[in-house]
Order: sequence, then structure tokens, then C-alpha cells
Amino acid sequence: MPSAQAPRSPTQPPIQLTLFDPVPDTQAPESPLSVAGGSVEAGGLGDEGSPSARPPRSAPPSGSAGAGPQRPPEPLPATPERPSFEPPTSGRHPHATREIRLGEHHVAYALRRARRRTIGFLVGPEGLTVSAPRWVSLSEIEAALREKGHWILRKLHEQRERLRRLERARIDWRDGAGFPFLGETVIVVLDPRITGSVLRQAEATLPGVPALTLHLGLPQDAAPVQIRDAVQSWLQRQARRIFEERSAVFAERLRVRVRRLALSAAATRWGSANADGSIRLNWRLVHFALPVIDYVVAHELAHLREMNHSPAFWDVVRSALPGFEAARGALRSEVLPEFD
Repeated sequence: MPSAQAPRSPTQPPIQLTLFDPVPDTQAPESPLSVAGGSVEAGGLGDEGSPSARPPRSAPPSGSAGAGPQRPPEPLPATPERPSFEPPTSGRHPHATREIRLGEHHVAYALRRARRRTIGFLVGPEGLTVSAPRWVSLSEIEAALREKGHWILRKLHEQRERLRRLERARIDWRDGAGFPFLGETVIVVLDPRITGSVLRQAEATLPGVPALTLHLGLPQDAAPVQIRDAVQSWLQRQARRIFEERSAVFAERLRVRVRRLALSAAATRWGSANADGSIRLNWRLVHFALPVIDYVVAHELAHLREMNHSPAFWDVVRSALPGFEAARGALRSEVLPEFD
């Protein structure tokens, strides 16, 4: 990840920085997102942990090629002696080649042999994947799995819960469907008497009943894809309007200039900044409450002063948005509806 302090030329390519790098002097997240190439998974689509365990041998035997210098193993988050949840009774990867008993639970995992020096674990939506050097024996791999057993069971449980939340967030695109906008639920109303899309707010509703309705100029028999596309188009227009307004606010606070703001639909990052003053923000941010949007906007604009995640960068973010940590946490934990 870039750490240079010197300003970059406007002709240089944009620097992509994860929103979830550790903040100095704050408690690090218990299970950081898997980071690759400076990007971070967006949209609540996963929360994969990837610790690694060094095999007992200090080096591969003669004739076994290594992959060159590797990133040091990431420290495991502290875990209680026993998990505080009920882990899944089974965790079977669809491409499982091995199985192991961890405590009272059977876990079938995919084993991949790779040119690396450590045993790596990745828990994703499909289950557990283990990557191990070719020269490491199965008994050594199983020993490492048992050593990290509590962590593995906890992550399998978290993935199962995330998939349940994703299923609950799935939208049945029809008259009366609900979707999140600025942290509130908006109800779809098909109304062929109007043209376009009109957001309305009820003056008074019963407790727990959404006050916002989006009236779409579509017939009652409109196809689900028509309804979805109309809602998405409306959300993207709102996203541009809101992002421009909030960018103006934080550009003034940070004394920077945004030369161009573009919407992104990236699956792996919420935003990016270029040293030439160009900003890209994921339109799906419009689902979140305004404090979360403000955090991402302030984060990206802060990069126009500090193209890194140094303590100085976080001081810039904090100067524009004190107490941003709460919004940062919400951005990580929320599960958004699918639009595909």
C-alpha cells in the first residue's frame, strides 16, 4: 500500500486505498477484510479473514521452490477459550478435498497446494480454503487447523449469518417493495398516472411504518426488472446530488478542490481519489445514513492532502469529521440489497 508523503503528479494513475486500514491509537478491527491490491470489499458482500500459520519446518527441503519474500503472517484476533456462539454443525466447501473434526464439528475444506512459505486460511461464502506449501505434510496442516480451530468455527458461523442477512435483504421487486435510502426504508408505489419517479413523505404514520414512498410511473403489471431499473436510476440520481453537496461541504473544511466527481459501481471499493483532484464514489453508498456517506466523502477528500494512511492522514480525517469511527463501523457491518 502506498506510503509516500511526496505529492504526486496529476499525470500519475489514481491510488486506491482501503477504507479499513487501522487507525492509529484506536482498537484495530477484530477481523479485517481481506485486502488485495489496495482495495476493500464493498457492499457488505463478505468479511473474510485470512490468517496464516507457519509450518513447523523452518525451510522447505532441498529442491522445493519458494515464492520469494512473503507478507508476514497477520496476527489472529484474540478469541475466548471457547466460542461464545453455536458454530455450524458442519461446514462443507463445495470443492472440499479434505475433512477435519474441530471440537464437536466436522469441517470439509478445499486444500490448495501453492508456492508459499506459510499455511494460509481463508473463510469465505463457500467455506474454508487452506493454502499450504507443497512440501508441508497433511499432519502439519491438520495441526495448524486445530490450532486455529476456534477462529475457523467463528468465521464459518459469521459467514452463515451473513448469508442469512443477505437473503433477508433480497428485494422482491413489485408494488409495495421496500429498499434502503439514507438509512430509511422507502416503499415502492406503482402509479401510472405520474411521469418519472416522485419521492413523497407522509406527514404522520404509525410507529414502525415507513413514511417515505417512491411513486414510479409504471403500470401495475410492470415486470420486476422494470421496477428495479427505475429504482436504481432514481437512486443514482440522488447519489450524485447528495455526493456533490457533501463533497462541497468537506472540500471547504479541508481546503481542497474536487476537480471531478464520478459515480462508481465497483464491487470491491467504496471510493477512490486521484492526486489531480478526481474523486470516485460508489453510488450504493446512498443506501446508508448520511453520517456514513460523510465518512467516505471525508476519507477520499482527505487523500487530496495525504495520499496514504499515515497518522497524518487520519488526523486530517478527524479534523473534518470528529468521531468518524462509528460511521466507519457501520459501513463495514451493513448488508445491502442486491440489484443484479
